[in-house]
Amino acid sequence: MKIAMVGSGYVGLVSGACFADFGHDVVCIDKDARKIEALHDGVMPIYEPGLDGLVESNVAAGRLSFTTNLAEGIEDAAAIFIAVGTPSRRGDGHADLTFVHEVAREVGENLSSEAVIVTKSTVPVGTGDEVERIIRDTGTPHRFAVVSNPEFLREGAAIGDFKRPDRIVIGAEDEFGQEVMREVYRPLYLNESPILFTSRRTSELIKYAGNAFLATKITFINEMADLCEKVGANVQDVARGIGMDNRIGAKFLNAGPGYGGSCFPKDTLALLKTAEDYDSPTRIVEAVVKTNESRKRAMGRKVLDALGGAEAARGKKAALLGLTFKPNTDDMRDSPSIAIAQTLGDAGVKVSAFDPEGMELAAPLMPEVDMCADPYAAIDSADVVVIVTEWDEFRALDLGRVIELAKQPVLVDLRNIYTPEDVRARGFTYASVGRV
Repeated sequence: MKIAMVGSGYVGLVSGACFADFGHDVVCIDKDARKIEALHDGVMPIYEPGLDGLVESNVAAGRLSFTTNLAEGIEDAAAIFIAVGTPSRRGDGHADLTFVHEVAREVGENLSSEAVIVTKSTVPVGTGDEVERIIRDTGTPHRFAVVSNPEFLREGAAIGDFKRPDRIVIGAEDEFGQEVMREVYRPLYLNESPILFTSRRTSELIKYAGNAFLATKITFINEMADLCEKVGANVQDVARGIGMDNRIGAKFLNAGPGYGGSCFPKDTLALLKTAEDYDSPTRIVEAVVKTNESRKRAMGRKVLDALGGAEAARGKKAALLGLTFKPNTDDMRDSPSIAIAQTLGDAGVKVSAFDPEGMELAAPLMPEVDMCADPYAAIDSADVVVIVTEWDEFRALDLGRVIELAKQPVLVDLRNIYTPEDVRARGFTYASVGRV
């Protein structure tokens, strides 16, 4: 089957490469000529473990190609995926559907045969209806169906998530759309991956509801962490205790500096706006968004407290280890590190930092932060070392070397990757999240 993937960003490129690895003939399309040229040269536009090898092998096998020409790319494609960005719209938080609508119009104008158009982008409820209207208004004579197929990929583990999904959600309004999508995902039948067929609007809402619920779990355990610090409890044990309840589950119960990234911040905002438009308030999600934003700067104040308070911190140096919102990605979107660095800078603290993959994207967002070549260069002469992102290489720091390099042996562990007793036994003043 020929598949066209319009959009070669995170979702489009990972999905396209995986579909090609299943044996489909995939063309990834993007208007950014530099991105397509780089992909032809084997240079990935994003960091995702294993993606470069997957792309290389499928290009070599002739199953994966790249183009800027949409008309050429979608020719004879049975399924045309729309995988372009839907960022939060400035001013109101609604998902900006400009790119989705542009692609829909261009697809309609260039259809050369019957096809199923699939919205892979995260879009508000009712977007599929509008995409169908736009395509129909182009006057195309070819039969088409518009289907919703939300993605559930975790950055840093996207290839595994795509190839071994816990569910595939497809929102289709007719048998034609369902039939083509069954063929698209037929290679996963051997894995017995469950496919849930729903209405298109239900499928669109599932994505937002899922991300909002996960964001709520993260925010809930972060608030429990604050309470644990007040009452002398251990949030990791609390998380284990409630996570062993199958009705709750253990995932997304790791206390930390708040959620960020490309999905949770914009998707929770978009869900709020959709609920507002339909006069159906989502007060819990509203509280989650507000609480998460305030938490990021609160973590900056936690670092200031470790330096003796805001007044005492002025002129001192903090070393941030990890800048991306999570490990195994270079994504800096809404990362807690941005607010933490700003809070420290506002208090007159000098900030140095190291991240294995995110510094290139972080630099323009943090112009006052000194980006360093390795973690120990960042730690040199620091009054406090702050673990912001739980990259594997930060889990086994040479703590003896850290003490030698740092001006003061103060460690603030915002990801709870160290054991308090062990670190304190080495001579550190240690602070973590939800533990005393």
